[in-house]
Amino acid sequence: MAEQRPAVPTDLAAAIAAIRSGPQGPEVAAVFDFATVVDGFEPPSLWRRTFRRDKRATAADTLLGSIRNGLTDGEYGRFVQQAMRTLADQPEAELDELGTRLFRQQIYGHLYPEAWQLIRTHATAGHTVVLATALTRFQVEPAAAELGIEHVLYTRMATTDGVLTGFTDGKTLWRNGKADAVREFAAAHGLDITRSYAYADSIADLPLLSLAGHPVVVNPDHQLGTAAAEQNWPILTFRPRRPPRPADYLRTIAGFAGLLAGALFGVLSKSYTRQRRKMADALMAYGTGATLGATGIRLRVSGAENARAPRPAVFLFNHQSQFDVIILPKVLEGGVTGIGKKELTKNPLFGPLMRFVGVTFIDRANTTQAKAALAPVVQTLRDGLSIAVAPEGTRSYTPGIGPFKKGAFHIAIQAGVPVIPVVIRNAGEINWRNSMIARKGTVDVAILPPIDVTTWNPNDMDANVEAVRQLYTDTLLNWPPPDH
Repeated sequence: MAEQRPAVPTDLAAAIAAIRSGPQGPEVAAVFDFATVVDGFEPPSLWRRTFRRDKRATAADTLLGSIRNGLTDGEYGRFVQQAMRTLADQPEAELDELGTRLFRQQIYGHLYPEAWQLIRTHATAGHTVVLATALTRFQVEPAAAELGIEHVLYTRMATTDGVLTGFTDGKTLWRNGKADAVREFAAAHGLDITRSYAYADSIADLPLLSLAGHPVVVNPDHQLGTAAAEQNWPILTFRPRRPPRPADYLRTIAGFAGLLAGALFGVLSKSYTRQRRKMADALMAYGTGATLGATGIRLRVSGAENARAPRPAVFLFNHQSQFDVIILPKVLEGGVTGIGKKELTKNPLFGPLMRFVGVTFIDRANTTQAKAALAPVVQTLRDGLSIAVAPEGTRSYTPGIGPFKKGAFHIAIQAGVPVIPVVIRNAGEINWRNSMIARKGTVDVAILPPIDVTTWNPNDMDANVEAVRQLYTDTLLNWPPPDH
């Protein structure tokens, strides 16, 4: 018999609190249906279905268009038939590559940030996190890898010599098939399903939810919503991951115009000083302010006092979007330059502005040249100018924190300055990773206390860097209150 739940959380904060106060350890599973992790797509248009270019494009439409919210029995049956037809005779390796490409180009933008929070909270509690879906591995494994989910249950497609035959391998993970797969996985891994969690959005997953001791309903269809109310199951609502709207395009254009106008005004306003640094600070202050105002983006800051002292310092920020180059200068309020990848020099808007404010560009493909380019940065810090750098080296596909490179820490040690973590939340929502379009909204920024790295033992560098990285994850999961 499933254990009694003392309370029914109906919002994300309460759900997270319940996980933290609930059963802990690896024998507790947290099973997420894929539809509670990714906001679904619209099916391909009739025009696209009629005039598809080739079999690869058809396969891409099949894989992407079947990632839907609240799939019905009929819709899933049609997907299976279509998958059998369009994926037949295609090599597994090519479909794996296609799935990765679809994730990096489109699916990543549909990941629910709320799901990431729940997944990381379960992982912190030591739970065994499982992604379960009636879809194929080509659609879900790239997302699972980015989210750090090791265990994935999916409908298998039969193969011969690495080529799909056009049939499923065993029964599909639809309705009871998914519940059976989870039950078998739990038995094989020593999990206590009566103390475990399950997240689903469709009435088709009622067998899975009924199996778990802690069923949670997310953005339910009408039938599941009714069943959840009858069972007194918690219901969570995740915000939809919508594509840009015409107003977003207009605001973005206005934002770029504001950036250029504000930057020009800032330079002219300080040109009488003939001091490049003062002109650069004014460029950033007026340019970023105009951009944020035009795009309707508001910054909500925690720990602003940590940005002001001590100076100089190496400010480390988690890289979520192209808009980070607007957010950082506004939050840090001058006296800062940066380090950027060489590719940014080709950006017709950001490239010239970043050159003017003294950004050091490095070629990440050439380690020797990159190290040589960083040498003058140490002198920049010693001369009193702070540096902002993204230790991940690239933008994340999820709200999670990627591995840190150690270059910024070595620079801080050589210059004898502290590192100051700057944690950005929501930037990847208002400006998706591979997009220049900005949506109206609020970006949260937490500036953590400075960290003295000058006494670090070189033998402990890896552990110390990982400890700093962990601060970012901890902050994202336990966000501090804003200053005002």
